[in-house]
Amino acid sequence: MAGRSVVVGVGHYLPERVVPNAEFEKTLDTTDEWIRTRSGIERRHFAAEDETTSDLATKAAEAALADAGLTADDIDAIVLATSTADLTFPSTATMVQARLGMTKGFAFDVQAVCAGFVFALCNANALILSGQAKRVLVIGAETFSRIMDWTDRSTCVLFGDGAGALVLELQDGQGTSDDRGILSTDLNSDGRYKDLLYVDGGVSTQSTGHLRMQGNQVFRHAVEKLAKTAEVALERAGLTSDDVDWIVPHQANIRIIQGTAKKMGLPMENVVVTVQDHGNTSAASIPLALSVGKKNGQIKTGDLIVTEAIGGGLAWGAVALRW
Repeated sequence: MAGRSVVVGVGHYLPERVVPNAEFEKTLDTTDEWIRTRSGIERRHFAAEDETTSDLATKAAEAALADAGLTADDIDAIVLATSTADLTFPSTATMVQARLGMTKGFAFDVQAVCAGFVFALCNANALILSGQAKRVLVIGAETFSRIMDWTDRSTCVLFGDGAGALVLELQDGQGTSDDRGILSTDLNSDGRYKDLLYVDGGVSTQSTGHLRMQGNQVFRHAVEKLAKTAEVALERAGLTSDDVDWIVPHQANIRIIQGTAKKMGLPMENVVVTVQDHGNTSAASIPLALSVGKKNGQIKTGDLIVTEAIGGGLAWGAVALRW
């Protein structure tokens, strides 16, 4: 027998305010058609002024716990991926821990920007397999609307706010690729590419800053690196892209999603796509897509899923898991 980290519940939360592309036409030299054509995005959600990342994260966590039929008392740890924490410290994860009424175990944040959820999932899996936790709540939550430069039409139209969460639980498996749960992982980063995607501020530089991106360069790296990391994860599980039921990619841009699927030799019918409704929600995008995919009846028990993401750092990675 081999231990596996199995997804037993998933949930998400989106802020009430929906912002269609047309809203940007009032303040920027852009059009709905221009945004759709280049990104596939039609609308996104923005958090209310008094709504924080921990608010979104808590609601997504509650939805995932309800889906799993569990309570906060059943959870040993929270691993939360975000680049837009409420405060410099403490971690957003500990705030969610308190809000859920969870008084035991431990909670911490992971920061790998858009790849954050993949990094959080890998860390949660490692905690489970090493015996430090039996059930882990893994959350991706962001309020990227707080770090947008509203005069930069190339970036501010791409991002949105939201949160997604899932519950991982230790279960017995046979140690084969037929097992449910996380089958393999692959993580990478290369700090030489910092200038392609970053925020020009932070605690140490004493400013909040705004997101800055060299879109064409990020695109070039994204397709190649995402297809490769997905391939590596599948190889480690003893599988190929022919075995994949669903790619659940980071939802950054429809062209990147299409390019990655093509490079992996998979049709778009096998890809869960939510970018049109949410925009790029950074670390929240994969758990959001998993939750929506399950809700829509696409993702079913036993399906083989590959999820991959790339973000500032550059940091990128993939996870192969059976639902």
